[in-house]
Amino acid sequence: MNPILLLIIIVPAIEIYLFIKIGGEIGALTTILLIFFTAILGVYYAKYEGLNTLKAGFSQLSKNETPAYEVISGAVIAFAAVLLIVPGFATDILGFLLIFPITRRLIFSKFLNKIKKKKYSKNNFIDGEFEDIEDDDVKKL
Repeated sequence: MNPILLLIIIVPAIEIYLFIKIGGEIGALTTILLIFFTAILGVYYAKYEGLNTLKAGFSQLSKNETPAYEVISGAVIAFAAVLLIVPGFATDILGFLLIFPITRRLIFSKFLNKIKKKKYSKNNFIDGEFEDIEDDDVKKL
């Protein structure tokens, strides 16, 4: 089965389950207020972290360095903001984990280690022969 289709089915089911469980414990109105609160807080903090990432990216550019981490971090912050806007507790937890710089760095390091292992485990080279061509030889071609 397609993983995206599976996510489209499983994520709402988990969210509905959590709504029912948490709503049963703290009440329906409190649950709704908590959902709105996490959305507002998450969007505000995403804006704050996004601006910090943008400043760090410009700082890297002014030093003539590539802001690769900042670009990826900005995209992850935007995705985290979307997760925080979507109503639900599981998506909020994942969104907050992605927004905070410490956990974002930990998650990035896990993925980068997997990518590096995958990239360097294969033989990524092409075997071939070459010949230097002098300027005089170009005229002969």
